[in-house]
Amino acid sequence: MSDLRIAMLGTGAQGASIGADLQLAGLDVTFIEQWPDHVEAMRKNGITVNLPTRTINAKVKALHLCEVAELREKFDVVFIVTKAYDTKWSCQLIEPYVKSDGLVVGLQNGMSIDAIASVVGPHRTIGAVIEIASNMFVPGVTNRQNDKDTSWFAVGGYDETTKGRAESIANILKHTGTVEVTSDIRSSKWMKLVVNAAELVPSAILNLPLAAAARAPGMLEFMRQAGYEAIHAALASGSRIVPIFGMSGVDPSKPEKVVDDLFDEVLKTFSMESTLTTTLQDWRKGRRGETDDVNGYVVEWLEKVGKSSPINRRVVEIAHKIESGQLDPDPSNIKLLLDAVK
Repeated sequence: MSDLRIAMLGTGAQGASIGADLQLAGLDVTFIEQWPDHVEAMRKNGITVNLPTRTINAKVKALHLCEVAELREKFDVVFIVTKAYDTKWSCQLIEPYVKSDGLVVGLQNGMSIDAIASVVGPHRTIGAVIEIASNMFVPGVTNRQNDKDTSWFAVGGYDETTKGRAESIANILKHTGTVEVTSDIRSSKWMKLVVNAAELVPSAILNLPLAAAARAPGMLEFMRQAGYEAIHAALASGSRIVPIFGMSGVDPSKPEKVVDDLFDEVLKTFSMESTLTTTLQDWRKGRRGETDDVNGYVVEWLEKVGKSSPINRRVVEIAHKIESGQLDPDPSNIKLLLDAVK
């Protein structure tokens, strides 16, 4: 495995910490990043990862996006760790540098698996689910709130052409967390999207850490209802209710209870009092979030089957106002959200 050439395309909070673990495990990893200051900081001081009880530092090979065109050797494995909305162009950028039998793995929110396959081909596509809380505000430094014991991944082949190849990706990712191989990665990704629909954008709209947002009067129920709509969208898409996060005893006949249990597990195991969702981090940096790839995806799927999604639609509407500058993230926005609850 040490002779595999691996690329992390997107080395923000998540990609950098995962890549650091792989580098320290002796793997050949190249960091490819679009934030110039971050690249220069990594070249000078390596990547520093602050974990709950320890700090690690790894010396890494870091490339600016513009330097990809200078590559001569191709990669065996590429992990895409960009925002979901950046998936297609990221894959178009790296596709010429992936071996004909190489694999591209999307460690992202949303259902980016299809965008990846549309560019690199199903035969080179591995789907993945990731559950790690982290943040990055300083170049060269990432703060990861889950060490390896509470970091979780699921991986699976896109279709029959990659059947059996997910195990090789699991063997790589085991250096950074617990990994499960699934035969139905699409359903697993939908289950993660259900959780994301409940937590990412709703808590960001209030400009609060996830735990604090969930304690605000009426918000836990609102977030759960966003998840309820999402799990019915998953079923409408043809996906199944499957266990994720290492949970067991999932009862497909009780979709709402599945949502409640998943959300409780996120609050208990995968987040801290200070955890900011990725959407709120994006907004505080002046970037747009992944609203359309998560809550918007739920709205689209339910529309396809003639069903409404008033909770997720309200989340999308308010998020768009925030991103257009018409509204600021603020706890007072809770009324705008709760007004959608009948």
